[in-house]
Amino acid sequence: MDIIETIKEQIEKNPVLLYMKGSPNAPQCGFSARATQAIMGCGEKFAYVDILQNPEIRTNLPKYANWPTFPQLWVDGELVGGSDIILEMFEKGELQPLIKQAVQKAGA
Repeated sequence: MDIIETIKEQIEKNPVLLYMKGSPNAPQCGFSARATQAIMGCGEKFAYVDILQNPEIRTNLPKYANWPTFPQLWVDGELVGGSDIILEMFEKGELQPLIKQAVQKAGA
């Protein structure tokens, strides 16, 4: 399976997916740490991919997503955005219902 197929499959199989540096419990950059805190604040489980452990994904995902930086939050198969967008949506109360709805839809 080529790397783009792997990326597509990860996005399709996980209603909430964060591509980040490190893991939620041990983020490897400040942007990933802030994004993780906001997503965890929504109270739903989410999947993550550590791009530092997956250099092929780190190289190819920006081209696939047309988004150059990490972290990247994908909800229900759609790119939400990076750290600034995640935090802004969380502060406005927009992230919580988006994530909750995607998780509930996936569980249905």
